[in-house]
Amino acid sequence: MDRIAVLIPCWNEGLTIEKVVADFKRVLPEAVIYVYDNNSTDRTADLAERAGAVVRHEYRQGKGNVIRSMFRDIDADCYVMVDGDDTYPAENARTMVNLILEGKADMVIGDRLSSTYFEENKRPFHNSGNMLVRRCINMFWGESSLEIKDVMTGYRAFSPMFVKTFPILSKGFEIETEMTIHALDKNLLLANVPVSYRDRPAGSVSKLHTFRDGAKVLKTIFMLYKDYRPLRFFTAAAVLLALISLALFLPVFHEYVITGLVPKLPTLVTSGFFMMAAVVFLGIGLMLDTEVKSSRKNFEIQMNIIRMMLKKIRKRGDVPLL
Repeated sequence: MDRIAVLIPCWNEGLTIEKVVADFKRVLPEAVIYVYDNNSTDRTADLAERAGAVVRHEYRQGKGNVIRSMFRDIDADCYVMVDGDDTYPAENARTMVNLILEGKADMVIGDRLSSTYFEENKRPFHNSGNMLVRRCINMFWGESSLEIKDVMTGYRAFSPMFVKTFPILSKGFEIETEMTIHALDKNLLLANVPVSYRDRPAGSVSKLHTFRDGAKVLKTIFMLYKDYRPLRFFTAAAVLLALISLALFLPVFHEYVITGLVPKLPTLVTSGFFMMAAVVFLGIGLMLDTEVKSSRKNFEIQMNIIRMMLKKIRKRGDVPLL
């Protein structure tokens, strides 16, 4: 088991990967640097290996697929994830690592938006997209005592408890959103660390498609809210359907009170169908909420089992317990 593992997912980052590896080796000399090459067509893998990184390959395209393999393959007391495009400074890594090793956080978020991101980033739609995603997360999971400052950042540190209990479903750039929601929903310890951000150097090209990947992120938030908060989701849908039903029913009822007749029978029938749908949606929400609570109980038990296993592994390896 490594003490600290630095995880760098890469796709065609030959221009910057040597510098990123060298920077993190300088700041975290005790860490093992892992570069996972995701079908690069340039010399990313060769340059990373020359810089001293352990190079592995992930042949399923997509950042989510790369992170899934990293989390499965590597065992460490602390994980640092960073992009290979040299937009994040290595100097913040020590602070992030200490928060994990001292047991003060299960995930540390490298917060770009509170520092230089809006000055350095040259893509205005990325700015507004980051703000929209942050507002959505804090609105839907707002009962957390900690406000999430940056959802889409690729600079994070994790505890082994987070890494080994995180069920990765995303294949692409939605992975950071999924990580954040998982930590909030499972009441894991979170911390924000402001980090400076610098735009990509000339010649380095972003792999993020603003509108396509932005739509995937918003879809991920919507679907995970349905999965993690089904009672709220389906209750809101039931209330909307009930209001539509009442809007259709009241004019018909008013006319019946005055004339004793129901000339708009199709409207009355439609109103009834909307009300039935509202009742069905409410029932679905109640049933799924029971399932979610049961799943959350099982998750807590699994976390206890994993914690005991990690303690045994550390004892066998003569590694100090956290």
